[in-house]
Amino acid sequence: MAATTTTRRSAEERRESILDAALIEFAANGLHGTSTEDIARRAGISQPYVFRLFGTKKKLFAEACRRCMREVREAWAEAARGKSGEEALSAMGDAYIALLEGDSDRLKLQMHMYAASDEPAVGEVAREGYGELVRFVEEVSGESGTRISEFFAAGMLINVIAAMGVRDAEIDWADRLIEGCKDGA
Repeated sequence: MAATTTTRRSAEERRESILDAALIEFAANGLHGTSTEDIARRAGISQPYVFRLFGTKKKLFAEACRRCMREVREAWAEAARGKSGEEALSAMGDAYIALLEGDSDRLKLQMHMYAASDEPAVGEVAREGYGELVRFVEEVSGESGTRISEFFAAGMLINVIAAMGVRDAEIDWADRLIEGCKDGA
């Protein structure tokens, strides 16, 4: 009889697996509607291990949100590499839309993060993460404050349209707004 071997995952791999599971579960149900039991089950680990690594469900939620915001910044950095001004803004806008289209859970988690910002730890992560995005866009693009505001306003409108599920629904007003965002971003 052949022996089966299992590969033991490192603590960092298990941590990332929990964050992957948390993204999916929190995106579907938000901070208060998600159980750590569901996250642990999806990650294939025990619920006590979730608490051992993250302490509380709120801390896990905050860390999942922090990672999500970091991933947006990383996608923007890759898209804007070697670019500045309008060219950088356009590349970052396209990268953001591609990120949302590739994984709608990130958008849903962001929306839950904004909604749960009255929780001090979550609000801190939301403000810190959004602030980092603003500073990054300012630095990379070199554009005016007004132009940066327009860029982020278009992004938030894209978030709302995507959250409503009307982005590709051939709804005339949504199509016009998306086109306007593309023209303005």
